[in-house]
Amino acid sequence: MQHGFVKVCAATVPIKVADVQFNTQRIVEAIDESYKKGSSITVFPELCVCGYTCGDLFSQRVLLRSVESAIKQISKSTEGKNILVFIGAPILNSGKLYNCAVAICDGKVLGVIPKTFLPNYGEFYEQRYFVRAHKELGQIKLCGQDVPFGTNLIFKCKENNQLTVAAELCEDLWAPKSPSVSHALAGANIIVNLSCSSEITGKAEYRKDLVKIQSAKLICGYIYSGAGDGESTTDTVYAGHNIISENGNVLAESKLFENGLLYSEIDVQSIADVRNRQASSFFAEAVDGYKVVDFNSNTADGELTRVFPLMPFVPNESNFNERMELVLTMQSKGLEKRFLHTGAKNAVIGISGGLDSALALLVAYRTFKSLNRNLKDIIAVTMPCFGSTSHTKNNALTLMKTLGVTCKQISIEDSVNRHFVDIDHKKDDYGVTYENAQARIRTLVLMDLANKCNGLVIGTGDLSELALGWATYNGDHMSMYSVNCSVPKTLVKELVRYEAGRLGGEAQAVLESILQTEISPELLPVNNGSQAQKTEDIIGPYILHDFFLYYAVRYGFTPAKISYLANHTFKSVYDSSTIQKWLKVFYKRFFSQQYKRSCVPDGVKVGCVSLSPRTDWRMPSDAVVDLWLDDIN
Repeated sequence: MQHGFVKVCAATVPIKVADVQFNTQRIVEAIDESYKKGSSITVFPELCVCGYTCGDLFSQRVLLRSVESAIKQISKSTEGKNILVFIGAPILNSGKLYNCAVAICDGKVLGVIPKTFLPNYGEFYEQRYFVRAHKELGQIKLCGQDVPFGTNLIFKCKENNQLTVAAELCEDLWAPKSPSVSHALAGANIIVNLSCSSEITGKAEYRKDLVKIQSAKLICGYIYSGAGDGESTTDTVYAGHNIISENGNVLAESKLFENGLLYSEIDVQSIADVRNRQASSFFAEAVDGYKVVDFNSNTADGELTRVFPLMPFVPNESNFNERMELVLTMQSKGLEKRFLHTGAKNAVIGISGGLDSALALLVAYRTFKSLNRNLKDIIAVTMPCFGSTSHTKNNALTLMKTLGVTCKQISIEDSVNRHFVDIDHKKDDYGVTYENAQARIRTLVLMDLANKCNGLVIGTGDLSELALGWATYNGDHMSMYSVNCSVPKTLVKELVRYEAGRLGGEAQAVLESILQTEISPELLPVNNGSQAQKTEDIIGPYILHDFFLYYAVRYGFTPAKISYLANHTFKSVYDSSTIQKWLKVFYKRFFSQQYKRSCVPDGVKVGCVSLSPRTDWRMPSDAVVDLWLDDIN
């Protein structure tokens, strides 16, 4: 597949306990199906060849002979197929029986990985039948081949050196020192787990959390295949719980008690990049004693089925309210500390009737409530000029009144006109000077008001505007504390919507009106009572720019990969030429406007992306964009 994506499969097939031939046939069929679907790695459950619940039948040589014959048959079925398969089987080695994962590709057994931690409590009696893995790496004769035997095996794809795979089995994941920790440190980007975890109430949620956390902790892909229908129900039941996770995100999860094949795509390129960028100190540690085994992978350009959110900065429905409350609390706590430290009395905020200034005012409102300060010490200022509409001005005034803050209305038309005379600028020249003069006069008013009343100017600009440089340098670009600086536009909308619902009444009504207002800087003269500028017509849709920003900065994806993901995600909304057009705009502006980000005011980081030079983003202001534009083309 393209851009580092690898299609993988967790397969739970129906089995019959000790009916090795039946099980083998189901496994072979599933391998064929997953190969046709483009899978590069297919993982089956623990001891699936014979069944985990064989009990004392594991000591019967007739069963073990049949298992080896099955491994040979399964191996032969993969001839000509570049797919890495892991099956679970009991394996005899030097007179000792091990619970193993057997790795197979293109007709060959590549390695055998014995289980390290054998549960011997509750319903589990594995130490009755099996010996735990030892650290030494050895060899075993299996299906007529000399095969590496041990836990320290990494399988490396010849076609993609970032596709590196290692295995652990069931209880190994639950142990305090899982083998997968060493596997990841030794370079494995994907961990597979062959499991037979019995089902009891609440265990599925705990199991899912374990997989998520392990994939996050190790910055890896994790494929968990659980045994299901067909295992003995003498005392226990098995639900076929399959999970595919990547770096803390569950990509796919099967329904309990439904056997089948679960697919997704793991981004091994992203895993390698994140490890290199965020956790190089962890993964720089050398781990000795591993043997690397090469394999050939299915490189067919299959369809990407994985779902990427249209708004990656916005939390999903399951924890939406909790996250909204958390972000607003972080913003207000950051501002609260600034007031306590400086001893400032007033908050001074310019209110335009738009989203960003509304959010900044709501954060200040929360802060003053928390500090038990008089809300009248929040000085909200609307400064109408040539492009201000009655709609936005009325919204601004209504919001101030509803929240009970001090309201000031200061027209800046005369000041701007005098300034035009001073700098010899024609009033009908609507270029950048005409627009920026208004923004800078507004900032001057706010700064001087703050000085006059022992106040702090609260910045209103958001992360998306900062990324695109959509702010006037030393105008709205500047403040004494910026509460929205790490909040992208798509999240600003949702935060305002959340607060509207929480406050209710008149506040909700005016905030809903603000949410429905077209985004505009309102710096050009009003056209028949309507806005003359629409921001997204000029610089592009914020929903696209936030998508670009997230994957460019959070993960460092190439423009070509971002374009690939955007076309996949927005295929029903934007065509590819539109996406490419705005992606070019994003990169051109992102590079050319870095100088504004090099001197941004203080402001709290609330999410995984920040463009402050003091936290996440350090970039020379004169870096050249050509390589990134070439990648788009």
